[in-house]
Amino acid sequence: MAKTAKTSGLSGFPEWLPAERLVEQHVIDVFREVAELHGFSGIETRSVEPLEQLLRKGEIDKEVYVLRRLHAEDGDGSGAHGIDPARTLGLHFDLTVPLARYVLQHQNDLAFPLRRFQIQKVWRGERPQEGRFREFYQADLDVVGQDTLPGHIEAEVAVVMAEILSRLPLPQVTIHANTRRLSEGFFRSIGLEDHTGVLRSLDKLPKIGPERVRALLLEETGASPKQAQACLDFAGIRTRDASFAERVRELGGGGEMVEQGIAELTAVLERVEAAVPGVICADLSIARGLDYYTGTVFESFLEGHESLGSICSGGRYDSLAADNRHSYPGVGLSIGLTRLVSRILSAGLAVPSRPVPTCVLVAVTDEQSRPLSDQVARTLRSRGIACEVAPTAAKLGKQIRYADRRGVPFVWFPGTDGAADEVKDIRSGEQHVAEPGAWEPPAQDRTVQIQPGT
Repeated sequence: MAKTAKTSGLSGFPEWLPAERLVEQHVIDVFREVAELHGFSGIETRSVEPLEQLLRKGEIDKEVYVLRRLHAEDGDGSGAHGIDPARTLGLHFDLTVPLARYVLQHQNDLAFPLRRFQIQKVWRGERPQEGRFREFYQADLDVVGQDTLPGHIEAEVAVVMAEILSRLPLPQVTIHANTRRLSEGFFRSIGLEDHTGVLRSLDKLPKIGPERVRALLLEETGASPKQAQACLDFAGIRTRDASFAERVRELGGGGEMVEQGIAELTAVLERVEAAVPGVICADLSIARGLDYYTGTVFESFLEGHESLGSICSGGRYDSLAADNRHSYPGVGLSIGLTRLVSRILSAGLAVPSRPVPTCVLVAVTDEQSRPLSDQVARTLRSRGIACEVAPTAAKLGKQIRYADRRGVPFVWFPGTDGAADEVKDIRSGEQHVAEPGAWEPPAQDRTVQIQPGT
């Protein structure tokens, strides 16, 4: 007999147990259901893109997994390690690069604005740690226009994501919003021109604190002490309503760009608050991505789990893709779904009501009567009741213990010799006559329920 090789896990490549997968599937289902309620269509793109396309964001070149055939000849390409970026494929590291290619490739067959959601695995070769994986699900929600995209879409996408997050088994989630126009306008109004440098420095506030950020502003952006303090005060503004505007003006913010930014952010706050109360707030410390995003930017945080960082982020970008005929601006938000599920599981935020989908185990009296048990199972399934037939015709007590170990709540006993069928709730011990074409389990037992953890 051949020996079985000992296997071990690969760091950064999670494999959930069946009960854990039920929690992950619930998160996926909620995302899809809410997105479709708001008219978003699901798409799936190929897992690979040309390496040169993936490397256009040069800072992530070391994170891309290269795809090569097992029997590819050595030195088949050119460049470092025989890899030719123009001829080599890589696994996608996010869903934005594939979306840009997808929109350009299928533009003649798509209706714009395109309302798209996408839940798909991505791969990044970064160092695994808590909340960081090498293979994980990402869930994206985007509206992409052709040449133009109305400003109200920024609030609309945030509303949909807020509704998704509100339906998940999570503590309070707060979506923090800022807008590029407001930040850039403020820096201009106090006399700072290196907007990108200021944003880069402010982005480090959570990691290094205000004093070290102040030093960076003085050393790297040419800010005076007064300007540096104004930037820190600006980044400290957080409000649940439009009162942020007056505080910006008090710090010296003014001019057309500042007022436009105030109007944009106020509109987002009011629309999201009206749809999903208590979720949105203005947070002018948000700087990450403002050198890429062209409008509102969002980051979302989980109360009591701030160490996890932002669980959902995105914003408006006016340069997703372009060709000689059209440009494609968009607004999008993205959840690192596996990362979020990992925290739900590790913190015990949610558990399934049972570890398997099965509601009923149909017992088998003996192998000769297995067809009768199979018929009962077919009838129950035709009515949407998940069931399975016992694997062996063991003693009934052993079949009940099998159901108990699996977490199956009911055992069905087909009647023999003219006797009626009976069904047993093995949790309470209650047993009564039942007919497979009419019996209904309690509503909470019909399907697996995802419940708050203890």
